[in-house]
Amino acid sequence: MSSAVWHPFTQHATEPVPPTIVRTDCAYVETRDGKRILDAISSWWVITHGHRHPKIMAAIREATETLDQVIFAGLSHEPAKQLAAALVDMTPAGLDWVFYSDSGSTSVEVALKMALGFHRNNGFPRSRIVVVEDSYHGDTIGTMSVGARGVFNAAYEPLLFEVDIIPFPSAGHEQETLDAFERLARQYKVAALIIEPLVLGAGRMLMYPAQVLAELKRIAERSGTLFIADEVMTGWGRTGTMFACEQAGIAPDILCTSKGLTGGSLPLAATLATDAIFRAHFSTDRSRTFFHRPTRSLARLHSRMSPSGTMSLWPSAWPPCRGCRRTRSRGSMGIRVSTMCARPVRLPRLTSASAMPAISPRSAQGCAPSSSSAGCW
Repeated sequence: MSSAVWHPFTQHATEPVPPTIVRTDCAYVETRDGKRILDAISSWWVITHGHRHPKIMAAIREATETLDQVIFAGLSHEPAKQLAAALVDMTPAGLDWVFYSDSGSTSVEVALKMALGFHRNNGFPRSRIVVVEDSYHGDTIGTMSVGARGVFNAAYEPLLFEVDIIPFPSAGHEQETLDAFERLARQYKVAALIIEPLVLGAGRMLMYPAQVLAELKRIAERSGTLFIADEVMTGWGRTGTMFACEQAGIAPDILCTSKGLTGGSLPLAATLATDAIFRAHFSTDRSRTFFHRPTRSLARLHSRMSPSGTMSLWPSAWPPCRGCRRTRSRGSMGIRVSTMCARPVRLPRLTSASAMPAISPRSAQGCAPSSSSAGCW
């Protein structure tokens, strides 16, 4: 064996030695022998703007001249404050607080802890978590617990906690999902529902309509159940809107984001929460403090900023789909250009008690780069 690297999700006994990549550029990775490979999976869905986008690379170089690791227990810095303000502006209304961490899995762990802390600190402890069949939320202990069980986590079963599972809302069976969640919400004091909005990522890219997501949120609200949207994979325009929840017209109580947050340049995640959740942890009683420690340098927040201090979400050389339109708005970071897809299917509003018509899940189309100019950028 020529390398000491232990590769993820790789059986080294049966699989060939992976190619060594020496350079990345735009949508490609290049091997030692000069072979260019199309990175069609965006290196696990993180390369939102293409490899080594010049603005992001320049911002990272600039950041290294002034900041590295800064402890956030008692200290702060401007890049973190600026990015937090931008995230609050960009995400669904009501998500007013931003907690940073280092990966998608960690952002979900943070969300689960926030949910349990919210109920406990309000004097009505709840611990039941509801999840969707075949979902995936990460590979840490908590995220494996709320994801699908199988060969990937069988060895760690003794460490995992139990959850309540509702069926995936497949076409023609959406009402079964809604009824299952409503039964659990009525029968038990459920702490939170955690869900991948509109599409299951690692769970075979299964898709479901936006009005199912909206109705699940209404059931959660009626029962006092927190609604956690895991937008680690679906966020940053991957489903046609900046965040998938927008297509359902809902605002989650907690939203998890990572992957495209830095354009794949550096590990960073954020968990956004409502003011009510923050206030549940705001107290002179120190036992109500939210006890979680970020493990990555927040100096890297510069990587989401252009040198001028404005957000750059879509490279100008990568036009959105024909059904999209660009809008300009002014936020705390200055002028922001955002892309909204005009293709979302308009579906009737449904209630949990109504019969769900047979609906073909919306295909994942639109808002993908349709062409690129010479030199990509």
